[in-house]
Amino acid sequence: MTVAALIVAAGRGTRAGPGAPKQYRLLAGQPVLRRTLAAFAAHPGIDRVLAVIHPDDRNAYDEAAGGLPKLLPPCPGGPTRQSSVLAGLEALAVHAPSRVLIHDGARPLVTSAIIGRSIDALEAHAGALVAIPLTDTIRRTTGGLAGETVPRDGLWRAQTPQAFRFDAILAAHRAAAGGELTDDVAVAAAAGLDVVTIEGDETNMKITSAGDLARAERLLGSTAEFRTGTGFDVHRFGDGDHVMLCGVRVPHTHGLIGHSDADAGLHALTDAILGAIGEGDIGQHFPPSDPQWKGASSDRFLAHAAKLARHAGASIVNVDVTFICERPKIGPWRDTMRARVAEILEIDMSRVSIKATTTEGLGFTGRNEGLAAQALANLRFDASTSTDI
Repeated sequence: MTVAALIVAAGRGTRAGPGAPKQYRLLAGQPVLRRTLAAFAAHPGIDRVLAVIHPDDRNAYDEAAGGLPKLLPPCPGGPTRQSSVLAGLEALAVHAPSRVLIHDGARPLVTSAIIGRSIDALEAHAGALVAIPLTDTIRRTTGGLAGETVPRDGLWRAQTPQAFRFDAILAAHRAAAGGELTDDVAVAAAAGLDVVTIEGDETNMKITSAGDLARAERLLGSTAEFRTGTGFDVHRFGDGDHVMLCGVRVPHTHGLIGHSDADAGLHALTDAILGAIGEGDIGQHFPPSDPQWKGASSDRFLAHAAKLARHAGASIVNVDVTFICERPKIGPWRDTMRARVAEILEIDMSRVSIKATTTEGLGFTGRNEGLAAQALANLRFDASTSTDI
């Protein structure tokens, strides 16, 4: 039995407010869609994952999905959800899966248990609907006034994934092509397929508004694991009229000697992030013996480490860099450096600290022979969506 996951992510998400479509908004440091894709890619019962995306979003998708296993090339969607699902099913047909789970790209907190129950339900039924029974009192309103109570017996709130035997749901969607049914269970019901209801989870929420993003952040925070990495770097002074420190050109009586641009601050911070995710050190990724890195701007090294962190399922909580030197003075450039580091890491400037100290004239830094930098990085790993698979 081959099971595919079809992730529907072609919408524009206008109710989330101005900015990128909601599936590409950051949720605890990672795009919403990445968390959704990772949940299915990590499940042992899922063999392939295909996303249906808007044609204009290919670059955003590639960045969000980079490094995840089991992914097929994304499929362009249509003007409606129904047409997008049909396009995805047609793209999957060449791979001949026996089962398919159709899931909203904007439901990033789906659990492994829900995915497993959905697959298991297809042993006895043509389809399965994940849903939550209504517990609140339901009333009709007329002109803004509370009206009659609606009996809630047998009423459930539909979620996704909605799981089906592949050939049956493909035939149902083909027969319903051109309609505007709101979900795949409606398509299945129109074709006479039996769909069993299985219980979902309140955490399996759909991101629709900015408030939903905030709620999802809080839910993720309750299962987070935190890891810390440290880094240290030293460079000797040489000829020159400036030094590069945390991505900023700082005028000075000397330059710094190094194979790249000798930015000790960014080098130390790169090592701190690599350390937190267990990915070695900067020399393993950018060997000083490799001529392509001669004179290279160190922002490339830090951006690479940040990308690896995202692919490992981590978000950067905060970073802290301390320069150890007599000269140059760091204070006048501190906020410029903080802004540059925040830009490279794609985090808020409030999460970046940069400071300096001296060794009171002792040692090589005290003798103005060079400078050193040490760095610390705190990263958060969300257990429910870890991509360490």
